[in-house]
Amino acid sequence: MGDKEGAIEELKKKYVRRALESGNIGTTAKSAGICRTTMRAWINKYENQIVEEMDREILPMEEGPLSRQELEKRYEQALKLLGEKELEVAVLRDLFEKKSRR
Repeated sequence: MGDKEGAIEELKKKYVRRALESGNIGTTAKSAGICRTTMRAWINKYENQIVEEMDREILPMEEGPLSRQELEKRYEQALKLLGEKELEVAVLRDLFEKKSRR
């Protein structure tokens, strides 16, 4: 698989994970700029793999206390995700305001 195809597949998996985590396929599809049918197809293709990845991420938390380095890594990931979500909300608000002005 080429770099471009691999990047596209990773992007699809990212949106599938977001849809599974949020439980809102329609909103996730809209933020990805695709129709719900396409999002459903992606979920059908990648759901098992993504759920397994999510389960593996949860298991270490059950094994005991995390190291400072691991906590810092997770904190940075959370901040990054928060920033992405804030940007997404800002874009959606901007679109909503533009539509409501018409």
